[in-house]
Amino acid sequence: MARNGGIPSWVSGPSFKPSVASKSACHGPAMSEWSGDDGKWLDAHYDPVAGLRTLTPCVALADLSGDGDGRLVAADLGGGGGGGGGGSMKLKVYGGTALSSESVLLDLPCGLAVFFMDLHEPRTPAVAVASGPCVYVYKNLRPYFKFTLPGLDVNTLEQDVWEQAREGHIDPPAVKEMLESLRRKADVPLSVRSLHFLSLDEQHLEDFVQLHKQQPIKRQTVITCMATLKKSTADEDGVSCLLIGTESAHLYVLDPEAFVILAKVALPAPPTMMDVTGQFDVEYRITAACRNGNIYILRRDSDKAKYCVELSSHPVGLVRVGKNLVVGAMDHNLQGFTQKGKKLWKVVLPAPICTMASMELPARGFQAVLVALANCEVHLYRDKNLLSSIKTPDAVSAICFGRYGREDGTLIMTMKGGGLMVKILKRTAEFQDGDSTPGPPAAQSVRLNVPKKTKLYVDQTLRERESGAAMHRAFQMDLIRLRLAAAKAYARALESSLTPVSSGPGRSLKMNAVVQGLGPSFKLTLNVQNTAACRPLLNLAVSFLYDQNLYRMTKPFLKIPLLVPGLVYPVQTQVECTGDKGISDIIKVFVLHEDCSAPLLTAHINMPVSEGFN
Repeated sequence: MARNGGIPSWVSGPSFKPSVASKSACHGPAMSEWSGDDGKWLDAHYDPVAGLRTLTPCVALADLSGDGDGRLVAADLGGGGGGGGGGSMKLKVYGGTALSSESVLLDLPCGLAVFFMDLHEPRTPAVAVASGPCVYVYKNLRPYFKFTLPGLDVNTLEQDVWEQAREGHIDPPAVKEMLESLRRKADVPLSVRSLHFLSLDEQHLEDFVQLHKQQPIKRQTVITCMATLKKSTADEDGVSCLLIGTESAHLYVLDPEAFVILAKVALPAPPTMMDVTGQFDVEYRITAACRNGNIYILRRDSDKAKYCVELSSHPVGLVRVGKNLVVGAMDHNLQGFTQKGKKLWKVVLPAPICTMASMELPARGFQAVLVALANCEVHLYRDKNLLSSIKTPDAVSAICFGRYGREDGTLIMTMKGGGLMVKILKRTAEFQDGDSTPGPPAAQSVRLNVPKKTKLYVDQTLRERESGAAMHRAFQMDLIRLRLAAAKAYARALESSLTPVSSGPGRSLKMNAVVQGLGPSFKLTLNVQNTAACRPLLNLAVSFLYDQNLYRMTKPFLKIPLLVPGLVYPVQTQVECTGDKGISDIIKVFVLHEDCSAPLLTAHINMPVSEGFN
C-alpha cells in the first residue's frame, strides 16, 4: 500500500466515503449520528454491503506474503444474500479496501488462527480454520493439510444393542427401549446415531435400523475454540503449536509440522474461549473460559485444570492485558482479575457485550481492551477507565486491532448486517485515564506512606494497654457531661421558645426572619408557615421587643391571618435606626396566641449596623 503524506492511499479521507454502490445501499442513520469517536480515530473505509458475516474468533490480521503489508483474514459464516456476500462459507482475504482472494470452506467455521509452522524462508505464516471435527491448514492460501480429531470411546453396551439389531435378534421398539435405558444410566454418552434414533417417531424406526445397522458406530466430537501456543521461542515469527478445545471438554496441543497430538488435558466443561501465554517446551499458562461459567488455568507441570474463578454469568469475552485478565459477562459486567483469580475491579456497562478484543501498541507501551456493545458502540477500557467511545452504524459482530497495510494502529470491525469498517488510530492521539467513568478517585487506590512505629508510639500503646480501664471511665464521664450540657441547653430553649420550630399540641409552626436594607431604614420580613398536616391556625399575633433609643418601628404589633397548612405567609414591617453611634442591637420577635400566656415562638434578630449615617 502506497503512502501519501503519512496517510495510506486506501484511506477514503477524514470522513467516510464509501463507493458509489455502497452509498446507494446504505440505508442506516446519517453519518453525523454515528461517526463520533472523540477525535482519536481516522475514518479510513466503510462498506455497508461487504457481505462479510463473521465472529471475532474467526478473524485475524497477518502478513501472509512476507512483504510487510498486513492483511485481513476472515472465515465467512455465509448466509449473506446481497452485495459481495455469497451464501456459502468462505475463507476471505482483504487487502486495503478490496477482497483479494477467497476459498470455499466445507463446514461452518468456529475458529481461525494464523501461525508459523516451520523455519523455512521466506517466512510466511499458515492459516488454520477449525470446522466441525477438523482443522484445515492453508499454506500460501492453498489447502495444505487436514487434521481430524480422534474418535471417542463408544459404549460397549450400545455396540451390543446395535449388534443384536443387525443380526435380527431384537426389533426396533426394543432397540429404542434399551437405548433409552442406557442414556439414563450409562457413564459414557451415546453416539450421534443412537441419539438421532431416539428422536424418531415409531413409524420411522424400522427404516432407520435397516439403513444404518451395517455401518460401524462412531462417536466424534467437534471443535469449540482454537488458539496458538509458541513452541520454544517467544519471537513474533516463532514456530507455534495449535491449541484446540473440543465439545468433549478436552484440550489438544498439535505439533506444527507433523500435526500429531503433543498433549491432551481434560477440563470440567467444554471450553468456549482461551488465552495462552508462554512456550510449550519451556513454561506456558492456558486460561480457559468454559461453558459452566467458570474460568480454569492449566500449566505445564499440572495434570489437571486448576479452578480460577466462578463468574456470576456466562462469559462472552476473555482478554489478557499484561498479567491480568479482563472478562466480559452476559450480565453487562466487565471485570478484571489477576492470573490467580483475585477480583480487581468491575464496571457495569450500559448495554450487553457483543464481543471483545485486545488493543496493543508495543511502540507506545499501550495495552487496553476493546468492548463492542449491543447499542452500536465500541468502548476502549484500560483497567476500569473508559478511554474512548466509538459509535457504529450497526452492532459489531467481530473486531480486531493490529497492523493492516503499513499502519500499526488499525481497528477493523465487521457488522451483524455484513458491513466492514476500518479505522486508523491517529498518531497524535493520547489516551488519558481522566476520561474515565464516574467512580472513586485514582488517589484512593494509592497506598499511604505510613511511617514506622516510633518509640513514642510504642510507649503510648503500652500506656493504653495498662491504663485502658481508667481511660475508658474518663471518656464515659466526659461523654455524660456533654450529654447533660446539651440536654440543659435544649430545655432552656424549649422553655423560652427560642427554637425556630414549634411543635406544641395542635400548633405546629415554623418561622424565619430576613432583614433587607443598608440603613437607617430596614425592611424586616418574617416568613411564617403552618407545618401541621391538615389543621389551620387562627388568632395568632406577632410582637416585637426592641430598644426604643436605637430603633423605631411603624408596626410593633401585627396580627397574622388564618394559616393554611403548607403555605408560607410573609409578615413585613419597617424598622428605622434613630441613633448615629454606629452600633446595633437585638430585636426580639414573639409569636403569640390569645389562648396561651407563653409565646409559641421566640426569635432573636441581630440587626446589622446602619450605614446611612456619615
